[in-house]
Amino acid sequence: MKILYLHQYFNTPKMNGGTRSYEMARRMVAAGHEVHMVTSIREDNSKSSEWSYTNEDGIHVYWLSVPYNNKMSYFKRILAFFQFAIKARKKLIKLGGDIIFATSTPLTIAIPAVYAKKKLGIPLVFEVRDLWPELPIVMGAIKSPLLKWAARRLEMYAYFNSEHVVGLSPGMSEGVAARGYPVRRISTIPNSCDLALFCPKSNDGTEFRNRYSWLQERPLVIYAGTLGHINGVSYLADLAAKVYPLNPDVRFLVIGSGVDEEKVRNRAIELGIYDKNFFMLEKVAKKDIPAVFAAATISTSLFINLPEMWINSANKFFDALAAGKPVAINYGGWQKDIVEREKLGLVLSTEPTEEAAKSLVEFLSNNECLSKCGVKSRKIAEEMYSRDKLAEDLITILENTHFENCVT
Repeated sequence: MKILYLHQYFNTPKMNGGTRSYEMARRMVAAGHEVHMVTSIREDNSKSSEWSYTNEDGIHVYWLSVPYNNKMSYFKRILAFFQFAIKARKKLIKLGGDIIFATSTPLTIAIPAVYAKKKLGIPLVFEVRDLWPELPIVMGAIKSPLLKWAARRLEMYAYFNSEHVVGLSPGMSEGVAARGYPVRRISTIPNSCDLALFCPKSNDGTEFRNRYSWLQERPLVIYAGTLGHINGVSYLADLAAKVYPLNPDVRFLVIGSGVDEEKVRNRAIELGIYDKNFFMLEKVAKKDIPAVFAAATISTSLFINLPEMWINSANKFFDALAAGKPVAINYGGWQKDIVEREKLGLVLSTEPTEEAAKSLVEFLSNNECLSKCGVKSRKIAEEMYSRDKLAEDLITILENTHFENCVT
């Protein structure tokens, strides 16, 4: 097949951020398909209004400069969504293909996807990474009743113009079904584990630890990901302040960037722990992240106390499993169920309480428990969330959808 893969925020391993689309696309190429990725360049210094082209490990990638970052206002982000959506329509038509695979967010990706589907007469498979518009409505990004109505109409437009819908978690798939979309045409393919990239045997983290005098052999709690409003990473600063008097050797490390970066740093400074037991580093390319996870004693996945986020499929959660590390989360939902059922680490309270600090310190001091949780994490990664296996599932959906379209 010639697959038109539409993802506004595609990343390669040389870039920071999630690489799900890259990993899925290169496996599609390995399976014999021709993949054309339509995406954007997000750096503010990219001024060209023309499309540029690169070949990324056999993936044909078309880049359009549409500046975007987590620090932009909601209004500017929405403008970026529509700017890309409008220009991507013509690009898809020009490329042509056998099937469209469009992945959100943003939900506006449905605009060029459905347009091209109808113009080219080919099927569309739509991947849901977040249940929009519920999340931006709850966060206050969409307030106007008219905009809420329009956003919900766009959601229905995306689903009901698709031959198949893929959800990144059971909750997302259930949310799609709740809109009346046929259950038989919904599949759940969560974020997955890159078992080769995060192989525990290939990197023990010693080099990373030795690079920093404040770290060395001390216990290390990491957060590696976006510092957005929704992530609430200030939680970790508050937790570090409560951990310090219990065990001053425990180190907390935040790696990433986002709108809350200064907020997190200022909170740590205010608490008197910045560069004491709480440290921050710049965002790191995906290919360099394994060394960070290898050095970690435990990895965290965090969200503000918002039940609507419990259906999320956080990359950092699966990276921890692949790296064979215990994981600590502060939210409920399906990932909490996995942690508790499989004994993969800690479920912390939604607020950084004294009790949460005590439970973390106790956990970090139990080497036997740390080892068992790490081994179990890797086992679960291999048995349930292998990227190779989940990519096969996605490719099968695309092939079957294309075949059904051909015979009808």
